[in-house]
Formats: sequence, structure tokens, C-alpha cells
Amino acid sequence: MTIQAPYDVHLAWGLEGAERLAADTDIAVVVDVLSFTTTLSVAIDAGMAVYPYRWLDGSAEQYAASVNAKLAVARSTATRDDISLSPASVRDAGNVDRLVLPSPNGSAICHHLAGNVDTVVAASLRNSAAVGRWICARYRPSSHRVTVIAAGELRRDGTRRSAAEDFWGAGAVLSTLADTGWPVIAPAAMESIRAFNNERSYMAGALERCRTGQELSEMGFADDVRIAGELDQSTSVPLLGRGCFVGA
Repeated sequence: MTIQAPYDVHLAWGLEGAERLAADTDIAVVVDVLSFTTTLSVAIDAGMAVYPYRWLDGSAEQYAASVNAKLAVARSTATRDDISLSPASVRDAGNVDRLVLPSPNGSAICHHLAGNVDTVVAASLRNSAAVGRWICARYRPSSHRVTVIAAGELRRDGTRRSAAEDFWGAGAVLSTLADTGWPVIAPAAMESIRAFNNERSYMAGALERCRTGQELSEMGFADDVRIAGELDQSTSVPLLGRGCFVGA
């Protein structure tokens, strides 16, 4: 699929959207607010190198050993001393330099994009402005094309649903691009900017009320939702290179 010529900036959903637009994208921004890219931002803040990987499929443990990294486990099986997809668990971790962080959504998308797109960065509500400013400082409209990929949620049957929190997170990044010199933005991307601006002043409450936020809170992970709502509290820009994310 070829990107429509008039637009420099697009919004895509999930792995399927990433696959369609990868060939025509210079910069891919992956957004998975609850929780991969939020957890990633916390890890980068702590100085970790983070390896994205497909969801725990039996090969993740071997892969972690091959890159000499600690493997994050599923939230549902994590013990007190484990790191999981929970950003709170990463914030509480000590003496971890390298982390393999699988997830069925954002991490799987990043793993797929590695080597297929020149520049892959990850954004959450915590670091959306930093990511937007970083792109604007290094790339130019009309010369480069940006695709912001809202991860969405993978259902148990393998289908994907949209996720309000990722639409807001995408809009947060796109808002910075729009404000700092990237005016040619596709209509769907503009819709996400409007959605973000509508919730901007009430983001913490909006995350608590959204479907994924409610599910995590019911599972006992309300702190993860709270951390995800730390709007622009991080200046980290996770940049994917040689298989892992480091701070740009």
C-alpha cells in the first residue's frame, strides 16, 4: 500500500497497519500506552536497554539468554521479585541493565518493524512531547514520512480492537508534530489530535475509565494505570537499533 501523497504524517492501527505502511515510512512511532511503551519509557528512564520481543511463546527465555538480558514475565505469573509488563515492576527493579520485554501488542509490533523501517521510536503519554520534539529536530516535512502506530488490544481469538488510550497517546505525539512544523497530517491523525486535546486536562481519570484501564485496575494493577497517566513527565526517547531500545 502506498501512502497518499498529500500527507507527511499518518496514523495506523496495530501490526496489520504497521505492515501496510512500513515500506513508505521513514519514522515509525509505536504507541501502546497500557502498557508496553509506558513500561519501556520507565525502563529507559532507569538506563536500561530494552529488547522488544513477540509475546511469551516459548522462545523468549532462550532469546533473553542469547542477549544476556533479564526476561520480563507475564503480569499474571509475576512474583514480588519479578519484572513484568507492569511499569510499576520496572520502577521497583534494581540492578537491571538489559531487559527483554515481550508483549502481544506494542512489543510485537516493534519486533516486526526492526529492520523494516529506518527509524523506530516508542511513545507513551509519559514521553509524547519529547518524542515529537526529537522527530522535529531531526527530520523535515515533505522530505520524510512519519507513521504513528496505535497498537490497540489483541483479543484472545487473535482479532484486534482499537484502544482509546492508544488513540490519545498517538494524538499526543501528533499534537507536538502539528505544533512544531508538520502541518500536512492525514485526517485520521488529525482526529486523534482532537481526541487527545479533549481529554488532555483529565487524562488520569480518562485512563481509569477506559476499558483497558478498568481491566488492569480490576486485576490489581491500578498503579500501572496511574503511571501511564504521568503526562509528559519523561524526557526519554526510546530509539530502536540493533534489536534493542536505548535512550536517543
